[in-house]
Amino acid sequence: MRLERRVAEVSRKTVETDIRVRVDLDGAGVSNVESGVAFFDHMLSSFARHGVVDLSVRNGSRTSDEHHVVEDVAIALGGAVDRALGEKRGIRRFGYALVPMDEALAMVVVDVSGRSYFSGDISFRGSRIGGMTSDLIVHFFEAFAINAKMTVHSKLLSGRNDHHKAEALFKALGVAFGMAVQVDPRRRGSIPSEKGVI
Repeated sequence: MRLERRVAEVSRKTVETDIRVRVDLDGAGVSNVESGVAFFDHMLSSFARHGVVDLSVRNGSRTSDEHHVVEDVAIALGGAVDRALGEKRGIRRFGYALVPMDEALAMVVVDVSGRSYFSGDISFRGSRIGGMTSDLIVHFFEAFAINAKMTVHSKLLSGRNDHHKAEALFKALGVAFGMAVQVDPRRRGSIPSEKGVI
Protein backbone atom coordinates (compact mmCIF):
# COMPACT_ATOMS: atom_id res chain seq x y z
CA MET A 1 0.00 0.00 0.00
CA ARG A 2 1.40 3.37 -1.02
CA LEU A 3 1.08 6.10 1.61
CA GLU A 4 1.06 9.85 0.94
CA ARG A 5 4.28 11.75 1.52
CA ARG A 6 4.42 12.81 5.15
CA VAL A 7 5.26 16.52 5.22
CA ALA A 8 4.13 19.25 7.62
CA GLU A 9 4.99 22.84 8.46
CA VAL A 10 4.29 24.61 11.74
CA SER A 11 4.78 28.27 12.57
CA ARG A 12 5.01 29.56 16.12
CA LYS A 13 5.03 33.31 16.64
CA THR A 14 5.20 34.71 20.15
CA VAL A 15 6.41 37.93 21.74
CA GLU A 16 9.87 36.32 22.01
CA THR A 17 10.22 34.30 18.78
CA ASP A 18 9.01 33.83 15.22
CA ILE A 19 9.76 30.18 14.40
CA ARG A 20 8.88 28.22 11.28
CA VAL A 21 9.63 24.49 11.06
CA ARG A 22 9.07 22.19 8.10
CA VAL A 23 9.66 18.44 8.29
CA ASP A 24 9.54 15.73 5.63
CA LEU A 25 9.52 12.29 7.23
CA ASP A 26 10.22 10.66 3.87
CA GLY A 27 13.23 12.80 3.09
CA ALA A 28 16.92 12.05 2.72
CA GLY A 29 18.39 13.66 5.83
CA VAL A 30 18.81 17.13 4.30
CA SER A 31 18.64 20.05 6.72
CA ASN A 32 18.57 23.83 6.45
CA VAL A 33 18.58 25.07 10.01
CA GLU A 34 18.93 28.70 11.08
CA SER A 35 17.62 29.05 14.61
CA GLY A 36 20.05 31.77 15.62
CA VAL A 37 21.81 29.43 18.10
CA ALA A 38 24.78 27.89 16.25
CA PHE A 39 25.36 24.84 18.46
CA PHE A 40 21.64 24.05 18.45
CA ASP A 41 21.65 24.24 14.64
CA HIS A 42 24.45 21.67 14.61
CA MET A 43 22.47 19.34 16.89
CA LEU A 44 19.27 19.66 14.84
CA SER A 45 21.19 18.95 11.64
CA SER A 46 22.63 15.81 13.26
CA PHE A 47 19.12 14.74 14.26
CA ALA A 48 17.87 15.18 10.69
CA ARG A 49 20.86 13.49 9.05
CA HIS A 50 20.73 10.38 11.23
CA GLY A 51 16.93 10.24 11.31
CA VAL A 52 16.95 10.50 7.49
CA VAL A 53 14.30 13.22 7.59
CA ASP A 54 14.41 16.58 5.82
CA LEU A 55 14.26 19.51 8.21
CA SER A 56 13.99 23.27 7.77
CA VAL A 57 14.07 25.67 10.73
CA ARG A 58 13.79 29.46 10.47
CA ASN A 59 13.82 32.06 13.22
CA GLY A 60 12.44 35.37 12.00
CA SER A 61 13.02 37.18 15.31
CA ARG A 62 16.13 39.30 15.87
CA THR A 63 15.80 39.68 19.63
CA SER A 64 14.95 36.21 20.96
CA ASP A 65 17.16 34.55 23.55
CA GLU A 66 18.40 30.98 23.36
CA HIS A 67 15.95 29.60 25.93
CA HIS A 68 12.88 30.73 23.99
CA VAL A 69 14.43 29.69 20.66
CA VAL A 70 15.17 26.13 21.82
CA GLU A 71 11.80 25.78 23.53
CA ASP A 72 9.77 27.13 20.60
CA VAL A 73 11.68 25.11 18.01
CA ALA A 74 11.01 21.97 20.07
CA ILE A 75 7.30 22.84 20.29
CA ALA A 76 7.04 23.57 16.56
CA LEU A 77 9.10 20.53 15.53
CA GLY A 78 7.06 18.23 17.76
CA GLY A 79 3.84 19.67 16.35
CA ALA A 80 5.07 19.27 12.78
CA VAL A 81 6.04 15.65 13.42
CA ASP A 82 2.64 14.88 14.94
CA ARG A 83 0.87 16.52 12.00
CA ALA A 84 3.06 14.78 9.40
CA LEU A 85 2.39 11.37 10.97
CA GLY A 86 -1.38 11.79 10.75
CA GLU A 87 -3.07 8.55 11.84
CA LYS A 88 0.37 6.89 12.02
CA ARG A 89 -0.64 4.19 9.57
CA GLY A 90 1.99 1.62 8.68
CA ILE A 91 4.77 2.95 10.91
CA ARG A 92 7.05 0.73 12.96
CA ARG A 93 6.10 2.80 16.03
CA PHE A 94 9.07 1.80 18.21
CA GLY A 95 12.66 2.87 17.68
CA TYR A 96 15.87 2.58 19.66
CA ALA A 97 19.52 3.50 19.31
CA LEU A 98 22.86 3.21 21.06
CA VAL A 99 25.14 5.83 19.54
CA PRO A 100 28.79 6.50 20.40
CA MET A 101 30.63 9.77 19.90
CA ASP A 102 34.21 8.93 20.77
CA GLU A 103 34.17 8.32 24.55
CA ALA A 104 30.48 9.26 24.92
CA LEU A 105 27.67 6.73 24.58
CA ALA A 106 23.98 7.67 24.43
CA MET A 107 20.84 5.55 24.43
CA VAL A 108 17.47 6.77 23.18
CA VAL A 109 14.29 4.72 22.92
CA VAL A 110 11.04 6.10 21.46
CA ASP A 111 7.44 4.98 21.16
CA VAL A 112 5.24 6.94 18.77
CA SER A 113 2.37 6.13 21.09
CA GLY A 114 0.17 9.22 21.00
CA ARG A 115 1.05 9.65 24.68
CA SER A 116 3.51 12.30 25.75
CA TYR A 117 6.20 11.20 28.18
CA PHE A 118 9.87 11.99 28.65
CA SER A 119 12.45 10.35 30.89
CA GLY A 120 16.01 11.58 30.81
CA ASP A 121 19.11 10.47 32.68
CA ILE A 122 21.32 13.22 31.27
CA SER A 123 23.97 15.37 32.93
CA PHE A 124 26.77 17.60 31.74
CA ARG A 125 29.96 18.80 33.42
CA GLY A 126 29.69 22.43 32.37
CA SER A 127 26.88 24.97 32.27
CA ARG A 128 27.42 25.72 28.57
CA ILE A 129 28.22 23.69 25.45
CA GLY A 130 29.38 25.50 22.34
CA GLY A 131 27.86 28.75 23.57
CA MET A 132 24.51 27.18 24.49
CA THR A 133 23.24 26.54 28.02
CA SER A 134 23.60 22.80 28.60
CA ASP A 135 20.33 22.30 30.48
CA LEU A 136 18.47 23.35 27.32
CA ILE A 137 19.34 19.93 25.85
CA VAL A 138 17.02 18.23 28.34
CA HIS A 139 14.44 20.98 27.87
CA PHE A 140 14.45 20.38 24.10
CA PHE A 141 14.00 16.61 24.48
CA GLU A 142 11.11 17.07 26.91
CA ALA A 143 9.26 19.73 24.87
CA PHE A 144 9.77 17.74 21.66
CA ALA A 145 8.38 14.54 23.22
CA ILE A 146 5.35 16.35 24.62
CA ASN A 147 4.44 18.08 21.37
CA ALA A 148 5.19 15.10 19.12
CA LYS A 149 2.97 12.99 21.43
CA MET A 150 5.73 10.44 21.84
CA THR A 151 7.34 8.56 24.68
CA VAL A 152 11.08 9.28 24.77
CA HIS A 153 13.58 7.67 27.13
CA SER A 154 17.14 8.97 26.93
CA LYS A 155 20.24 8.12 28.89
CA LEU A 156 23.90 9.00 28.76
CA LEU A 157 25.77 5.78 29.50
CA SER A 158 29.25 7.30 29.45
CA GLY A 159 31.21 10.36 28.41
CA ARG A 160 33.58 13.09 29.54
CA ASN A 161 33.32 15.72 26.82
CA ASP A 162 30.02 17.63 26.96
CA HIS A 163 29.99 18.33 23.21
CA HIS A 164 30.40 14.62 22.48
CA LYS A 165 27.65 13.72 24.95
CA ALA A 166 25.18 16.20 23.46
CA GLU A 167 25.95 15.14 19.90
CA ALA A 168 25.58 11.45 20.77
CA LEU A 169 22.17 12.21 22.27
CA PHE A 170 20.87 14.08 19.22
CA LYS A 171 22.22 11.44 16.83
CA ALA A 172 20.63 8.69 18.93
CA LEU A 173 17.33 10.58 18.94
CA GLY A 174 17.55 10.83 15.16
CA VAL A 175 18.29 7.14 14.66
CA ALA A 176 15.56 6.00 17.08
CA PHE A 177 13.04 8.45 15.67
CA GLY A 178 13.86 7.51 12.07
CA MET A 179 13.35 3.84 12.89
CA ALA A 180 10.03 4.46 14.66
CA VAL A 181 8.43 6.54 11.88
CA GLN A 182 9.69 4.31 9.08
CA VAL A 183 6.88 2.68 7.12
CA ASP A 184 6.87 -1.12 7.46
CA PRO A 185 5.34 -2.60 4.29
CA ARG A 186 4.27 -5.70 6.22
CA ARG A 187 1.73 -3.57 8.10
CA ARG A 188 -0.05 -2.74 4.83
CA GLY A 189 -1.09 0.66 6.14
CA SER A 190 -2.58 -0.59 9.39
CA ILE A 191 -2.29 1.36 12.63
CA PRO A 192 0.27 -0.29 14.94
CA SER A 193 -1.95 -0.62 17.99
CA GLU A 194 -4.37 -3.25 19.21
CA LYS A 195 -6.77 -0.38 19.93
CA GLY A 196 -6.87 0.52 16.23
CA VAL A 197 -5.91 4.11 16.98
CA ILE A 198 -2.84 5.94 18.30
